Amino acid sequence: MDENTARKEIVRIGGATASFSDTALSVPQLLQAGDLDYLVFDYLAEGSMGIFGRMQAADPAAGFGTDFLTVHVGPHLHEIAAQGVKVVANAGGVNPSGLAAALEALIAEQGLSLIVAFVEGDDLRDRTEELQAAGHCDMFDGAPFPDHVISANAYLGAFPIAAALAAGADIVVTGRVVDSAVVLGPLIHEFQWTPEDHDLLAAGTLAGHLLECGAQVTGGTFTDWRAVPDWANIGYPIGECHADGTLVITKPPGTGGLVSIG
Repeated sequence: MDENTARKEIVRIGGATASFSDTALSVPQLLQAGDLDYLVFDYLAEGSMGIFGRMQAADPAAGFGTDFLTVHVGPHLHEIAAQGVKVVANAGGVNPSGLAAALEALIAEQGLSLIVAFVEGDDLRDRTEELQAAGHCDMFDGAPFPDHVISANAYLGAFPIAAALAAGADIVVTGRVVDSAVVLGPLIHEFQWTPEDHDLLAAGTLAGHLLECGAQVTGGTFTDWRAVPDWANIGYPIGECHADGTLVITKPPGTGGLVSIG
């Protein structure tokens, strides 16, 4: 069987968090739905980088999303491994290597053999003097570069995530990547999209921005909120992503929330 024949035509991705403090209900719900290829987690807003930066300033070993270990993934590692679901998360905050090391220790403690990779290179705190000396200033009001910087990050893309998956990683954790990258990375890997496949990358980016918003895309934030049933049991989204760039959004059976054109 050649590579093109073996390649999946549909990849099912569950969007489990839209922030680092999202619900503990999403992962068991999505795992119970079954038949997932990936679970993805978006932990990082612009403001949360400052939070993680302050955490690491107080403790150099900190600076990542501890809920990833204690709430979202750690308690479900056995089921994740049993189902063969891969995990991608930007839960590394300002310390992705620290999260990867803690995760490897937890995996070993549970007697599992999952492979962890981390993506770094976004953290620019060691270049703040260089950036200040170059005269960089606030893009909106022209304010000078600050003397004290808690966090400074570039937005990385999806291709490093795809490379980690191609190298055999079961779980990939990153620092600051564009929100959609946690979905686009797996799609690049699974469908072998290239940097020149602009339409496909655009479609995968759209899929990413929908799924990384978690339950917001299944009715959580909706103008016609009265039409959304059973918010307390809202279903987290599953994206059925096709090799041609098309996408179907659905959610676990028997859950609340709403998937509609609106």
